[in-house]
Amino acid sequence: MTSHTAVAATLAALSFGLLASAAQAQDKPVELKFAHWLPAAHSLAKHGFEPWAKSVEAASGGSIKIAFFPAQQLGKAADHFDMARDGIADMTWVNPGYQAGRFPLFAAGELPFIVGKPGPGSVALDAWYRKYVATEMKDVKFCFAHLHVGTLHAKKPITEPGQIKGMKMRSSNGTNAAFMSLLGGTNVQVSAPEARDALEKGVADALSFPWGSIISFGIDKAVKYHTDMRLYAANFVWVMNRGWYDKLAAGQKKVIDDHCNNDWAGKVGAAWGDDEDTGQGKLEKMAGHTIVKLTPAQLAEWKKSAEPLYGQWVSGADKLGVNGKQALEELRKEIAARGAGG
Repeated sequence: MTSHTAVAATLAALSFGLLASAAQAQDKPVELKFAHWLPAAHSLAKHGFEPWAKSVEAASGGSIKIAFFPAQQLGKAADHFDMARDGIADMTWVNPGYQAGRFPLFAAGELPFIVGKPGPGSVALDAWYRKYVATEMKDVKFCFAHLHVGTLHAKKPITEPGQIKGMKMRSSNGTNAAFMSLLGGTNVQVSAPEARDALEKGVADALSFPWGSIISFGIDKAVKYHTDMRLYAANFVWVMNRGWYDKLAAGQKKVIDDHCNNDWAGKVGAAWGDDEDTGQGKLEKMAGHTIVKLTPAQLAEWKKSAEPLYGQWVSGADKLGVNGKQALEELRKEIAARGAGG
């Protein structure tokens, strides 16, 4: 290439970049109303919502602005999927497990002991679920899925599954609730923001929760014993109102698409999930709190007691026309390939 040709190519590239920037700058400014049900200062806001929003705003040249509506301002936690579908919010953060049975395929990621590491586990869950989105979440634009890992926190030490019999349990999702029922517990259906109140009023004896949020929700005031196991994963999705997305300019749609992918699932899953896990060390240092250790035999008993749930999930998937055994094996392979197991 001659020097003149090289200069011409450089100028052409610069011109293209300037034109693209100008076109982007001319995109009609839009606001994205992002609703969630966590406290505004929650760890996920700091490690997930805010970094994502800043990246979207920067990539769109400022034409997409995100306005957050935290702490159930626009609706109850369990309603957030429908809020995005119906346009009450443009985007929402959803725990599909709050509506047990509505998203049965997605619930595979909630199975006890299937995931142990939140970052790679989020990548695996998101990659696996994308083939099923159209089956269960066609009413919204799916952004990505991610998860955190949690355990049992109670007013008394819990070391064996037999202790759950007769207890009132606040569960994290439908699958966790089914597990507690299987063990003879009575389920108390309240969302995370309502959990502390349920414990303090004696409506619940124990709950399944991630480590850090025990502190951020003030639940450390209500429970003192925390079982040291990777019992369950709580799975979440970011979803968007289709009508809002469809009205975006082409460049803005690309920005959203570039932020609704497997990479962002991993980023959010790792940043938030790892931060949640630091809560165990914090609770261990807090006066009056006890981390309840398990023996290998006790942990094996917990895992054995959860086995029926896997068969139930496979049967449920089969009824939907999905090969449940194959689908579950594919999820296990995704988890194993990323070293995300328990």
